[in-house]
Amino acid sequence: MSRSYTKTTLSSAALIIAASLAACSSTPTATAPVAAAPAPVAAPAAPVAAAPVATPAAAVTALPAHLDPSNLISTARSVYFDFDQYVVKGEFNGLVERQGKYLASNPALKVRVEGNTDERGGSEYNLALGQKRSEALVKALKVYGVKDGQAEAVSYGKERPKAAGHNEAAWSQNRRADIVYPAK
Repeated sequence: MSRSYTKTTLSSAALIIAASLAACSSTPTATAPVAAAPAPVAAPAAPVAAAPVATPAAAVTALPAHLDPSNLISTARSVYFDFDQYVVKGEFNGLVERQGKYLASNPALKVRVEGNTDERGGSEYNLALGQKRSEALVKALKVYGVKDGQAEAVSYGKERPKAAGHNEAAWSQNRRADIVYPAK
């Protein structure tokens, strides 16, 4: 091989490599001027409380609906009756349905349905009327799947008034049946 051919080949190869490297390089950018260092900040006079640490969702235990004070299962538990009556009125259908479905979906949960009356009438009569009211509410709950033995009907008659007073406003609050869940 001749020397001139080798020099030409080497020169060509060097040009190709240089062109390739030039094509791969990036164009230089202007550098931003360096900002002056920030002025030192004085330390706070009092210690600052650390931000609360987030608790993992799995570690938070939600209250059951019957113990949660912001849930209707916990707050809407009373059915009110007309004077000398023990028929659950239609205006309480939503409450009865909600409570019945909740109990049906929690079959291990047991409740006591407490029947109450106003102060008018004899003790024996009011105990019997309170019992009929609690049994009427238990029967209505069973329509939504509450099992036998899951809701116990009891009567307190006129012994546990909700409202004090000797007028219709107080009496209407005392003619009721309350669904009482266990505390735990």
